[in-house]
Amino acid sequence: MHPALSVILFTVASGAGYGSLALFGLLVACGWVTRAHAPGLTVLALGLGLVTAGLLSSTFHLGHPERAWRALSQWRSSWLSREGVAATASYVPALLFALSLALDGGASTTLFALATLVMALITVGCTAMIYRSLKPVHQWHNGFVLPVYLAFSAATGALWVNAALLFRGADARAAAVAGLLTLPILAALKLGYWRFIDTTASPSTAGSATGLGPLGRVRLFEAPHSGSNYLLREMGFIVARKHALKLRRIVLAIGLAAPFALSGLTLATGAAAPALALLAALLATFGALVERWLFFAEAKHSVTLYYGAERA
Repeated sequence: MHPALSVILFTVASGAGYGSLALFGLLVACGWVTRAHAPGLTVLALGLGLVTAGLLSSTFHLGHPERAWRALSQWRSSWLSREGVAATASYVPALLFALSLALDGGASTTLFALATLVMALITVGCTAMIYRSLKPVHQWHNGFVLPVYLAFSAATGALWVNAALLFRGADARAAAVAGLLTLPILAALKLGYWRFIDTTASPSTAGSATGLGPLGRVRLFEAPHSGSNYLLREMGFIVARKHALKLRRIVLAIGLAAPFALSGLTLATGAAAPALALLAALLATFGALVERWLFFAEAKHSVTLYYGAERA
């Protein structure tokens, strides 16, 4: 599949934003971080800023961005529509959370923190299900996609919360520990996903796609088009195996291992902790961008079977 920059930016930025909101909501509800105005509002502003930037970038992938609102009406059948509804609705508890935190709302702060946590998880889940639900794409229609999306959101969110709290002079140990816990889980899930797509094949073949399989091997007699077209550009994108392996190593080393080490250092250092935390968040976000590019580039739509591919 063609890796669209707007969609990559959307999934990474909004994922980190919702991860920040969800983690901070959990930490506040459990009493593991301070409820001081400045640090808390900084984290919420960062989370909402990332979410908003991601949502705005997603509109650039639409042919008619002015009609985006119409997608909200299809929530009964479309995960894309459900994502839009959940993303819009998530602003309500997040803003009430910020207001309550600013006004020392007490019990109401805990309530809005939990509501923000729930809505953030639902929204990221809907984003993942947009791809998980697509049966024609073997690399997406599997059990790894949803947990990987949630884990990336949690890990990058934890790292950004850690950095924001440290820069505001607040106790960020709980956020650092969250990052140290989620990064290895994410690495295990991603390795499992890569192993899955490397060792399994789509059940779709040229024979099953055309219904001619029982008659024997089906081969392309003549290409449907004499030149390139939209389907080939969007659905037939191919990344070389050696490049994919190199990019996977970058994700593991720069996007996961380095942030893990830096997060650990923030627990043991003093004045340098904020800078180390920021570097960890930036590296993890870069790793997420590379991973998301690969997520699209390594996916193969079964429509390519009609253009000569032996298997989707």
